[in-house]
Order: sequence, then C-alpha cells, then structure tokens
Amino acid sequence: EVQLVESGGGLVQPGGSLRLSCVASGFTFSTTTMRWARQAPGKGLEWVALIHRDGTTWYPDSVKGRFTISRDNSKNTVYLQMNSLKLDDTAVYCCALASGERGQGTQVTVSS
Repeated sequence: EVQLVESGGGLVQPGGSLRLSCVASGFTFSTTTMRWARQAPGKGLEWVALIHRDGTTWYPDSVKGRFTISRDNSKNTVYLQMNSLKLDDTAVYCCALASGERGQGTQVTVSS
C-alpha cells in the first residue's frame, strides 16, 4: 500500500521560508518520480515541483527560483524548500505520484 506522509507546514510571514518533507512507503522510492502539488482554497490542483530518479527537476514559472525539490533515497523522503514565500503560496501542499496517489497534505499559510 502506497503511503505518503507530509510534514513541515505552518504559518510564515511573506518573505519567509519553510521546508516540507514527505516520507514515502509501499513502492520503490528510488526509481520513482516524485511530485509536489498544492491546492489553494477555491482553486484547482497546481503542480509546483517534480524530481526524477536521476535528480533532474522541473518547476512552473510561479515558483521557479524560490522553491527547490530534493530527495534522499536512503530515507525514502522528498523535500520542498520554499523561500521568499508570497501570500499567493498559501495552500495545502501534498506530495504525489504520477499514478495519482497523494498524501493528506500539510497546510502552508503565508500571512503578515
């Protein structure tokens, strides 16, 4: 059974930073592309980062240069370092697989 458990969310001021973690189990993590997505209130799901098995990454323009995805295959964990946070980054963030499985998510609130 695939399990994805996120942590690290919280309340942060604009310009601040947070680091999210997602611990995975139930599949071969090291060979799997991992994704982070977010969903703000009243909006659809937005992909914000992915990392392939070889370490190559992708980001949309909305977060490029501010967010960094990384992985530690020894810990079955994927991270999302978020810097220079903006009010618009407020959302529930979850990690996900291409097959559709997602974790419960962790709330990130950017507010002054």
